[in-house]
Amino acid sequence: MVASLVTLLVFVAAVIMELAALAFAPAAAGAANTSLMAYVVNNRSDSVTPINLPTNTPGTPITVGDNPVGIAIIPSGKTAYITNAPPLRPGSVTPIDLATKTPDTPINVGVQPIEIAITPDSTTAYVTDFGSGSVTPIDLATNTPGPLITVGNDPFGVAITPDGKTAYVTNQGSHSVTPITVATNTPGTPITVGSSPQGIAITPDGTTAYVANEGSNSVTPISLATNTPGSPITVGAQPHGIAITPDGTTAYVTNVGDNSVTPISLATNTPGTPIPVGNTPAWIAIPPDGATAYVTNAFSDSVTPIITATNTPGPPITVGSSPQGIAITPPAPPPTPTPVSTSTQLSVNPPSPVAAGIMETLTATITPATAAGSLQFSEASFIGFPLLIGNPVTVANGSASITTTLAPGTHSLTAVFTPTDPAAFDSSTSDPLTYVVNAPTQTPSPPTPPVPGGLPPELFQQLIAWLLGQLHLPTF
Repeated sequence: MVASLVTLLVFVAAVIMELAALAFAPAAAGAANTSLMAYVVNNRSDSVTPINLPTNTPGTPITVGDNPVGIAIIPSGKTAYITNAPPLRPGSVTPIDLATKTPDTPINVGVQPIEIAITPDSTTAYVTDFGSGSVTPIDLATNTPGPLITVGNDPFGVAITPDGKTAYVTNQGSHSVTPITVATNTPGTPITVGSSPQGIAITPDGTTAYVANEGSNSVTPISLATNTPGSPITVGAQPHGIAITPDGTTAYVTNVGDNSVTPISLATNTPGTPIPVGNTPAWIAIPPDGATAYVTNAFSDSVTPIITATNTPGPPITVGSSPQGIAITPPAPPPTPTPVSTSTQLSVNPPSPVAAGIMETLTATITPATAAGSLQFSEASFIGFPLLIGNPVTVANGSASITTTLAPGTHSLTAVFTPTDPAAFDSSTSDPLTYVVNAPTQTPSPPTPPVPGGLPPELFQQLIAWLLGQLHLPTF
């Protein structure tokens, strides 16, 4: 089996650390930019270096465990998880709060953990345990490791499909890839690939995985619908890490044996001209905009940015000793839009006061006139709840009207605007408008003519009724 220089670094890191004369002098931190950061794992410095990507400026290293190798960041961008791989001993994973750059309590995993991947829903991390022939799942809600999942020999790389259903693990010693069903943590039938597979990446559409075969100088595409390997793609010497652009058009493969990166056009699976980078390029990551690929150079203690539009390498960025894994924060969520304020003005025609029985037209005007929504007219009541006047009326060109006949009395009228899209416009209520409807004028009844004899009319009628009652005649 062809051994990778980078892999050997992981195995004998403790010895190399004592013999190495390489010193680490971190550069001054640049201006804070939490929206786009890269985090680089420094294997021989036991640290992680943050890099401000808009300026490519390294920041203050964050101390983690012994011989860190891999890194993954949860989709929210709040926490990074780093694998710590002391030689031939059980390892751990260190969570880092990226808001404060503070490491948390390490999580115990298998022997020599290498790479780590996180499900899209942020519930589970999967860690390849190179020395255990296993994968450790971690419940990220509690940072608790679960039972080890047995895979092939020397598991190295891991990637998870965009739908979060399957994790794919490269087995360096078995020359295969093991699919793991995430729902049950059950390993499936291994997929044969090239010699000594290392890194693995999956296309954004979830259709294909690409595996870097260090011992075959090739990349194997795997159709994930059937888990069938395709024809190998020849790349540089000892391919190790691989990343795919967010648009799914290009894969970039690090070649540790010839200090280059090979771009592959995924439409045709055709390799392009190798791009020279630093000494022993190991891992690679691409930010959400796809404009730049960042390559860790293990023996140059640097990171090389590559402009993907031209495949041109830029000036290297100095980091810690023996940089390995690299991860980039996900895109910042778009800012929450601020709803536009609205105002509502109410008018009534004809103007107050009016006589009873007159039809009134209530009109509400909304500013701005572009605000879409509806208006509900109402009036105050003595019971404390508004009395609705008709049904809601759709706003058209900034206004809405309703015609009604108000009862006699003094009315306190309002109009309430409710937007169709509360994220776009605020609701608003008009000032109360007092409106008076006068009661109808009462016409006085003509006086009752006097009854003969000068008796009051009421007494006269009562007397007649009594007399009729005495005669047993019907009353009238």
